[in-house]
Amino acid sequence: MKTLKAGLVVVAIALLSACSSTGGDGIDIIDVSGPLDARALRFMVDSIERASEREQVLVLVKINSKAVLDGAGYDRLLEIVGNPPLPVAVWVGPSPASAFGGMVAVVEAASHAAIAPGSSWGRTAPVVLGEQRELFGPTESLPAEDWTGVEPAPAIYQLLVAYDGREFNTDRGPVTVRTLRDPADPLSMKRTTFIKPGLVDRFLRLAVIPEAAFFFLVVGLTILVFEFYALGPGVAAGVAAVSLLLGGWGLAVLPTRWWAVALILLGWLLLTWAHQRGRSVVGTGLGTTALFAGGLWMIDGEGQIDPRWWLILLAVLAVLFFYLLAMPTVQKARLSTTTIGREGLIGLKGIALSAFNPDGMVEVEGAKWKATAHREAGLAAGSLVEVTGIDGLYLEVVPTSRET
Repeated sequence: MKTLKAGLVVVAIALLSACSSTGGDGIDIIDVSGPLDARALRFMVDSIERASEREQVLVLVKINSKAVLDGAGYDRLLEIVGNPPLPVAVWVGPSPASAFGGMVAVVEAASHAAIAPGSSWGRTAPVVLGEQRELFGPTESLPAEDWTGVEPAPAIYQLLVAYDGREFNTDRGPVTVRTLRDPADPLSMKRTTFIKPGLVDRFLRLAVIPEAAFFFLVVGLTILVFEFYALGPGVAAGVAAVSLLLGGWGLAVLPTRWWAVALILLGWLLLTWAHQRGRSVVGTGLGTTALFAGGLWMIDGEGQIDPRWWLILLAVLAVLFFYLLAMPTVQKARLSTTTIGREGLIGLKGIALSAFNPDGMVEVEGAKWKATAHREAGLAAGSLVEVTGIDGLYLEVVPTSRET
């Protein structure tokens, strides 16, 4: 009986905890970093609105972004931060964080804003990548100390303690915020929840960086070629599909120069042609050059998110590894012949390794293959055979005139 009562108490505590985790009177910290596309900006706006519905006492928006990629989403975020339904603060951090482009205006629109020492701000041109907007701030990168009106704060905890008792502007008028349960005890912080995008958004955001978009694109194309020439079991095709999905997403949301993408595709075709020609030096050199140049110019970052050349070079070297080492090695290991595919075996002679009824195993040019023959052929283990065709996964064989 005592055990039952103890179990009920534990269940009741768990239910109360679960209920309190969805209730109000807490602090939400919205955590999104990197270039902000439409999905990320919409997530930030939705998170603020949900916090208001849950009657949270404060929302803190963490900023670490060098570029804004969507004008409509940016305008909505700027509007809700400037006239929020609940107290909203903005923090550029942790160090070394950045607030470039339109995010400078978002910081300045908040009732209270802070920046971690060692972080940077500015580069407000362009406000939104790919759009022409009126400039409103410095066009160069500046240290945190030069941002007047934005207080320094190295950590979130210190900032939230400092906000206790402060007045914030909202669409309902001024609101005094209490971040501590006991104003005399700085350790009595109210429940704090970090709000991050879902798994799908976080997966797609892997490619919202120029170097990452280039990497996923070229690796996806290369693995497709690897799958074709190495006769893989299909796993490589799945990896290629995922890589191309991420690369395509990056091209869709980033300011892409499509002529540079065409240059990348040309480089990929030249490297494939060079592989077919037995590692042609000219084809490999031209393909590598086109690939590298396309990667450098693929994204028009306008000084905010320009691709870093050394990361592009690392991606190109990874592609060369596949073409010059991985594909030839796997081809030899899987085929064990000097030909690229099974069609090259037609006309060659081999030996039956088992009796045929009507299928069996043969050895041709030192490699073992599944094979099929007519039932009346009467092939037994040790019979000499000749390859006459290909039937799906099987070689078609007939007996030769001489047997061992």
